[in-house]
Amino acid sequence: MSDTRSSPVLATLARVLGQDELLTDAADCWAYGYDNSRRQGRPIGVALPANADQAAAVVAACYESGTPLTVRGRGTGTAGAAVPADGSIVLSTERMDRILRIDAPNRVAVVQPGVTNAALQRAAGEAGFFWPPDPTSAEYCTIGGNLGCNSAGPRAVKYGTPRENTLGLTVVTGTGSVIRTGCYTTKGVVGYDLTRLLIGAEGTLAIVLEATLKLTPLPEAVTTLRAVYADMESAARAVSRVMGQPATPRVLEFMDGKAASLAQAHRPGILPPRAGSVLLMEADGTRATVGESAAAIARAAHGEGLIEMRTAADDDEAKQLWEARKALSPALRGVAPGKINEDVVVPVAAMGRFIATLDDLGQQHDVNIVCFGHAGNGNIHVNLLGDTAQPAERERMEACLGDVFSTVLALDGTLSGEHGIGLVKRDYVGLELSPQAMELMRGIKAVFDPAGILNPGKGLPAVT
Repeated sequence: MSDTRSSPVLATLARVLGQDELLTDAADCWAYGYDNSRRQGRPIGVALPANADQAAAVVAACYESGTPLTVRGRGTGTAGAAVPADGSIVLSTERMDRILRIDAPNRVAVVQPGVTNAALQRAAGEAGFFWPPDPTSAEYCTIGGNLGCNSAGPRAVKYGTPRENTLGLTVVTGTGSVIRTGCYTTKGVVGYDLTRLLIGAEGTLAIVLEATLKLTPLPEAVTTLRAVYADMESAARAVSRVMGQPATPRVLEFMDGKAASLAQAHRPGILPPRAGSVLLMEADGTRATVGESAAAIARAAHGEGLIEMRTAADDDEAKQLWEARKALSPALRGVAPGKINEDVVVPVAAMGRFIATLDDLGQQHDVNIVCFGHAGNGNIHVNLLGDTAQPAERERMEACLGDVFSTVLALDGTLSGEHGIGLVKRDYVGLELSPQAMELMRGIKAVFDPAGILNPGKGLPAVT
């Protein structure tokens, strides 16, 4: 282990935490320097607090010494929000992993930030509830990370994102001060809504110590449907019809034609021939009503271009209908491990036009683009396939990405739905936000974090 006496902040943290809660060896710290963006930073220490008091003391020590500090869950994010600056401290929440309360009568869970999404779902499920956000990485990602990026997953189309499912937070600001935001009830308008401000801020304003979450009763029944269309335009029109009628699906996912072809190549026979787009839908509710909801969704999904409509008769058939979507991720990793993956959002009615434009941009830049995602709220995962390790290829992909972002904004969309900004999208933020809006946000940052130590360099572009 490195000698903590060589760094004042490490010496302070050693006193605050103890040697078992502080990593300083370079090899140990290296493992905390990257996330799923594949970017790497070099922290000088990793703090492993077990409770809120210790976490607040870590922030206070970094504030007093002016040392940059990045909070980290399990590193599943793809935008580089958990990548620390060189010479900084990482605060890992992995030991703050207690579910403090499941309050079924009030539909509330109180958790520490290091609790995984899956652990919360299991605990809530035992009481007959669930927390609606369900990212694909649920088995590994933490509640703190979900809150940091406002990560939602497929169920957001009906049940909302973490912002709609969080009642209050206990956080530590950049000065080491602990504050409470929000309330324990589902109604409350005292003061400004700091809870929603902090969710999605990627740890740049404060670090979550405890979260009070709104639970939802588990449905009695779920019915799965799959619709296959001849082209993306037909599927996009179907999405608008489905979202325009009262029976809101709890899941409405899509794959474009290229994604369908990749899934077919990975698992032959899982889709009908000529599949130009696929919609995967789920209806939920009581046993008495779910059939009616599923039928209404199916009727809305019928229309020009429909090749096949299937409704699962049981859980086994439901798994079969989901096979194509589950085959897509390994197929993409196989053909393009160096791909660029973005999660833009466009209005639902503009999805068909957006995908058609992507086809044109792909031809223009000689980049293969594959799309899938959460059709019900227009959250599209745009995958630019290629090898970013090859300079010429990366240059084409990045030029294409800039045009993709310009198209998104021209359609009244936004540059990120749930992956966050981090390092990866930071330099594009000025395309969406005005200089005046960014100046106001920097002012908010200065109030919460006057020394600028919390996750520096993330979220907003540098002032030039």
